[in-house]
Amino acid sequence: MLVHICCSVDSHFFLEKLQKDYPHEKLIGFFYDPNIHPYSEYQLRLLDVKRSCKKLGIELLEGEYDFESWMKAVRGLENEPEKGRRCEACFDKRFERSVQKALELGEKTVTTTLLVSPLKSQEQLIKSGENFFKKYGVEFVAYDYRKDGGTQDQSRVTKEEQLYRQDYCGCIYGLTMQREQQDRIMDEMFSSVSNQIQPSSIEERLEMYKYRNELEDKNIAYRIIKEKFLNYRQFSFKLTAEKNEVIPAYALFYSTLPRKKAQGVVEFLHNGIGYFNREEIKFVTLDFFNSVCVSNYKSVRELIFKPPSVEEELKIRSVFGSQSYDLTPIIIVDKIPKTKLTIELDAKIYEDVREKLIIL
Repeated sequence: MLVHICCSVDSHFFLEKLQKDYPHEKLIGFFYDPNIHPYSEYQLRLLDVKRSCKKLGIELLEGEYDFESWMKAVRGLENEPEKGRRCEACFDKRFERSVQKALELGEKTVTTTLLVSPLKSQEQLIKSGENFFKKYGVEFVAYDYRKDGGTQDQSRVTKEEQLYRQDYCGCIYGLTMQREQQDRIMDEMFSSVSNQIQPSSIEERLEMYKYRNELEDKNIAYRIIKEKFLNYRQFSFKLTAEKNEVIPAYALFYSTLPRKKAQGVVEFLHNGIGYFNREEIKFVTLDFFNSVCVSNYKSVRELIFKPPSVEEELKIRSVFGSQSYDLTPIIIVDKIPKTKLTIELDAKIYEDVREKLIIL
């Protein structure tokens, strides 16, 4: 039987039930989910599915990440709600490829772990599966493992196995609507141009879950916990002098401006720090930055594209006399400008939750 797999939270419980109910059935997992966006989230879900299938002793095949063809399949349905027509088109796209894969393997039976998701319509799934039975002759089997307390049991298994529990379906359109309803920033869609790993980002979780797998390979006990914190995302930053001359500059993590723009001059220097006459802004030269941080950046441009880690930036902020809760903009430049400056900084501070791995 070919089992289309959407994520480990659904698949681990679903596959366990299939193994118990059909002990003589050979199960082949097929991860075909071009709806998942961004690609880093796709990689994270696939990573956890691989771990899950390895634990269960189930062969796993990965389909193509043909995201562009998925976008074409749902074109015109971008504003459909969850369980609407976009979901139907999404199921059709994923099931057709799953059925084709089953035929390639000589399998005549197909099912999907989406059936166990409380966020999906079983009626839509069954309808899509039956359509492909008529077209290809591959039987779609709809196992209902939600009933009789199945959803609660699935939650227990997810916790016991410490599976990656994503908080959105996967597609960019569903995520957009969900974050708008929650009045939350859609930070899943933001990545630093420098590839700096941001707190509570998909990239941070991906690295953590890779490390988790390494610990398991070494039989090292661990737990994954969650903690609340104040997160930060910098969307844009520009420093200009008179006549709109752009000056290369870097603003440290947690630098914020209430009105996103400030104009003025550096009034005085004290202990290597230049103090701006507006919005408590501080300026530091790259040479001073290097001496304090024991780094060897040749230019601010290099710093922009190869910055230190966020953890190192927070340590640097404290060295310059700021507390961990300080939001003062700290700007690094090659030389402190002596002219009138315009600072444009669009950034946001917000409450968030991040996962953390602790070794027992």
